[in-house]
Amino acid sequence: MLAYAEKLTETPREITAADIENLREAGLDDRDIHDLNQVVAYFNYVNRVADGLGIELESGARDYLESS
Repeated sequence: MLAYAEKLTETPREITAADIENLREAGLDDRDIHDLNQVVAYFNYVNRVADGLGIELESGARDYLESS
Protein backbone atom coordinates (compact mmCIF):
# COMPACT_ATOMS: atom_id res chain seq x y z
CA MET A 1 0.00 0.00 0.00
CA LEU A 2 2.78 2.41 0.86
CA ALA A 3 4.67 1.69 -2.37
CA TYR A 4 1.47 2.36 -4.32
CA ALA A 5 0.81 5.57 -2.38
CA GLU A 6 4.35 6.78 -3.00
CA LYS A 7 4.17 5.97 -6.71
CA LEU A 8 0.75 7.61 -7.07
CA THR A 9 2.15 10.71 -5.36
CA GLU A 10 5.48 10.99 -7.15
CA THR A 11 4.98 9.37 -10.56
CA PRO A 12 1.26 8.77 -11.13
CA ARG A 13 1.65 8.24 -14.89
CA GLU A 14 3.78 5.21 -14.14
CA ILE A 15 1.00 3.27 -12.36
CA THR A 16 0.41 0.03 -14.25
CA ALA A 17 -1.81 -3.02 -14.01
CA ALA A 18 1.08 -4.70 -12.18
CA ASP A 19 0.79 -2.15 -9.36
CA ILE A 20 -2.88 -2.97 -8.97
CA GLU A 21 -2.13 -6.69 -9.08
CA ASN A 22 0.43 -6.23 -6.29
CA LEU A 23 -2.30 -4.69 -4.15
CA ARG A 24 -4.62 -7.61 -4.87
CA GLU A 25 -1.87 -10.07 -3.98
CA ALA A 26 -1.47 -8.21 -0.68
CA GLY A 27 -5.14 -8.94 0.04
CA LEU A 28 -6.88 -5.78 -1.10
CA ASP A 29 -10.11 -6.08 -3.05
CA ASP A 30 -11.37 -3.60 -5.63
CA ARG A 31 -13.14 -1.48 -3.00
CA ASP A 32 -9.98 -1.31 -0.88
CA ILE A 33 -7.91 -0.29 -3.90
CA HIS A 34 -10.45 2.36 -4.83
CA ASP A 35 -10.47 3.74 -1.28
CA LEU A 36 -6.66 3.77 -1.14
CA ASN A 37 -6.51 5.61 -4.45
CA GLN A 38 -9.08 8.18 -3.33
CA VAL A 39 -7.42 8.92 0.01
CA VAL A 40 -3.96 9.33 -1.51
CA ALA A 41 -5.20 11.38 -4.47
CA TYR A 42 -7.31 13.66 -2.25
CA PHE A 43 -4.45 14.24 0.20
CA ASN A 44 -2.17 15.15 -2.71
CA TYR A 45 -4.80 17.45 -4.20
CA VAL A 46 -5.42 19.33 -0.96
CA ASN A 47 -1.71 19.78 -0.34
CA ARG A 48 -1.11 21.09 -3.85
CA VAL A 49 -3.99 23.56 -3.53
CA ALA A 50 -2.66 24.80 -0.19
CA ASP A 51 0.91 25.02 -1.46
CA GLY A 52 -0.21 26.72 -4.67
CA LEU A 53 -2.06 29.38 -2.70
CA GLY A 54 0.79 29.90 -0.25
CA ILE A 55 -1.30 28.82 2.71
CA GLU A 56 0.73 28.59 5.90
CA LEU A 57 0.10 25.91 8.49
CA GLU A 58 -1.01 26.89 11.96
CA SER A 59 1.71 27.63 14.46
CA GLY A 60 3.50 24.42 15.45
CA ALA A 61 1.83 22.25 12.81
CA ARG A 62 4.77 22.38 10.37
CA ASP A 63 7.21 21.47 13.19
CA TYR A 64 5.01 18.53 14.11
CA LEU A 65 4.79 17.27 10.53
CA GLU A 66 8.51 17.65 9.93
CA SER A 67 9.36 15.74 13.10
CA SER A 68 7.01 12.83 12.25
